[in-house]
Amino acid sequence: MSVEEREAARGMMQKGVVGRSPEQQRADFDELFASLPLGDDVTLTERTLGGVPALDVRVDGADRAGVILYLHGGGYVIGSARTGANLAAPLSRRSGVPAVSLEYRLAPEHPFPAGIHDALAAYRELVEDGQAVVVAGDSAGGGLALGMLLAARAEGLPQPAGAVLFSPWTDVALTGPSIDARGDYDPLFSRPNMEETAALYLGGADPRNELASPVLADLKGLPPLLVQVGSAEVLLDDSLRLVARAAEQEVDVSLDVVAGAPHVFQYFAGLLPEADEALDHAATFIATRIGGGAAN
Repeated sequence: MSVEEREAARGMMQKGVVGRSPEQQRADFDELFASLPLGDDVTLTERTLGGVPALDVRVDGADRAGVILYLHGGGYVIGSARTGANLAAPLSRRSGVPAVSLEYRLAPEHPFPAGIHDALAAYRELVEDGQAVVVAGDSAGGGLALGMLLAARAEGLPQPAGAVLFSPWTDVALTGPSIDARGDYDPLFSRPNMEETAALYLGGADPRNELASPVLADLKGLPPLLVQVGSAEVLLDDSLRLVARAAEQEVDVSLDVVAGAPHVFQYFAGLLPEADEALDHAATFIATRIGGGAAN
């Protein structure tokens, strides 16, 4: 990715505006992302998982054992199983592993920890079915994935084979230095809109609760993690601190940082070589972890 390509990618994004209602945000997000083409080889089928609505994301030829449980981004306020399919489908295609994208409940109607409960219920059903699982998520979905792993550990459930996290939001207390230091560089987020979104999600809960801000948690016993992030993000330190903490606590962890790339740059696959490379790396991680069986 040349400097010009990275600048062009950032230029395709628009800074979040404070004060817009969740309904307005959802409508705009869906207009951009809820109807993106997934490919003629993809079939979406409605289902439930642990009583939670979801979409089976079936890609022709992706028939390996196991499943990718995908948790979409959107600040816990916007997004859907359909928008999550935009990244679940290429992960499935490249790894050969089927995927399911979860329609977890959103704030402010269903604040923290409703999304955690939904993700855990879905994961529990997959585990009880005996499936090898890799959990994946972007942005808030990445934070939700980590929170779900911590909740599963607390309940004595086995951990998944691994977790893939794209630009995860791991600190809703917003204590990372990059929240301010990268504010002018990030084409999408700033402290004010992150504070607004965090307040909607928390509904008065403690932002330092480890299920809400897993970067602050005891991570011992979590499965191997793959974290990918761009340097042009206010959430850069949410990934850097997570990886450092995981390593210190004896969790296998890998980190990919793409200089100058924006939030969830994997959406630019087909336009930016690093986005395709990131998805390829994530798919290899998934296939390797699934092939090795579920971690304990």
